[in-house]
Amino acid sequence: MNEALVAGSVAMIASRLQIGDIDLELHRGGAGQTLLFLHGGGGFDPRAPFVADLARHFDVVAPLHPGFGSSSLPFWVDSVDDFVHAHLALMEKLDLRDVILVGVSIGGWVAADLATKNTSRIAKIILVSPVGIKVGPRDRLDIPDIFATSADDLLKLTAADPVRRKPDYAAMSDEELRVLARNRETLALVAWEPYMHNPKLKHRLHAINRPTLILRGDHDRLVGADYVEAYAKLIPGARSETIPGAGHSPQSERAEDFVARVTRFAQG
Repeated sequence: MNEALVAGSVAMIASRLQIGDIDLELHRGGAGQTLLFLHGGGGFDPRAPFVADLARHFDVVAPLHPGFGSSSLPFWVDSVDDFVHAHLALMEKLDLRDVILVGVSIGGWVAADLATKNTSRIAKIILVSPVGIKVGPRDRLDIPDIFATSADDLLKLTAADPVRRKPDYAAMSDEELRVLARNRETLALVAWEPYMHNPKLKHRLHAINRPTLILRGDHDRLVGADYVEAYAKLIPGARSETIPGAGHSPQSERAEDFVARVTRFAQG
């Protein structure tokens, strides 16, 4: 499959990539230094405005994790670690070099875990509202339980403007609704137990040896400021920045600011 989806004035080419017995949905477009974008639990929309903005500065490579979108989910894939190995193989198969690695939410978890294993193809790392570690008391969740939260309450946790960000399910096609349900099912598979973290990851973050920036929206009530600061302290030399007026998805809620920070860090 090769299909051009126009995001703004930039065509994102949709294709398939076989990684072992995993069939990944892949979107690519733009020019310049390669930016590998690892999406969050909501999946990836190649038509989103921030994608076109990034593609004006970078060669954007955006795979969908196994089990998300139309990417296959072999029976043995059941963890973020499996995602990591798929994306490491993707970078090698496409011979990506000097990569700006950007991971959002659970994609930030994937990116951080990936960077503890191999950074030979990575230049810099940007984690956006990342999850994946446990830093608080054992008897308290660091991240609110999204699987036990109503859709309206989850919007209040994740969006700076919940009313504006509320999806119109009635306007979605059957296929779009199917993908949403599949994305959530896969997210539960890899992030429910233990909830939203790998107990070992925080002990491995010291191995990350590339410049790292962590971004968070100031209205994000899912991933707190203290959590992000704890994350940054575990990665040598990492620093964090806050994007005003954004919730858990600053790339969508404050696209211009988000892209400006990514570009500045990548080129700095």
